[in-house]
Amino acid sequence: MSPDQEIKHLLAQVLELDTSDYDSSTALLGAVPELDSMGVVTLLTALEDKYQIVLADDELDASVFETLGTLSRYVADKLP
Repeated sequence: MSPDQEIKHLLAQVLELDTSDYDSSTALLGAVPELDSMGVVTLLTALEDKYQIVLADDELDASVFETLGTLSRYVADKLP
């Protein structure tokens, strides 16, 4: 499974979304109502648990959540 597909699957689970038509250019923050402040926190926790990584608050900004692709690249950069 590609990084985009894994993140897409996690978004579907955590936020209870139908992500079947999502691709790397799909807008997230501001476009997906479920991705509000609580949704972001829930998603970050799920990403940390799934990938055993630490996502530092000072490294996160809105650009990370701009699209599925930007989120996938951010997570991929955190992997060992």
